[in-house]
Amino acid sequence: MLSLIQILLLILDIVWFIILAHVIMSWLINFQVLNLHQQLVAQIWYGLNRLLEPIYGPIRRILPNMGGLDLTPLVVLIGVYALRIILINNAVYFY
Repeated sequence: MLSLIQILLLILDIVWFIILAHVIMSWLINFQVLNLHQQLVAQIWYGLNRLLEPIYGPIRRILPNMGGLDLTPLVVLIGVYALRIILINNAVYFY
């Protein structure tokens, strides 16, 4: 059972990394450091959007409209970290 918890923690770490990559890439695109007309940048950007939209979609429907500010990645990161804490604190019950 400990292996299952470690696999879940690994998946949460990967999701955390993908969300951070998406946030950083969105900043770089908005500050025009990266250009979506470059094929590699566009493929990575659309790939990240397709990966994260099923996670972001339901949360965006719940959160109020903040104008140009999207707090969805922050809410998801807090949720991922909370799940990680729950898994770590309850790992002793699976021995």
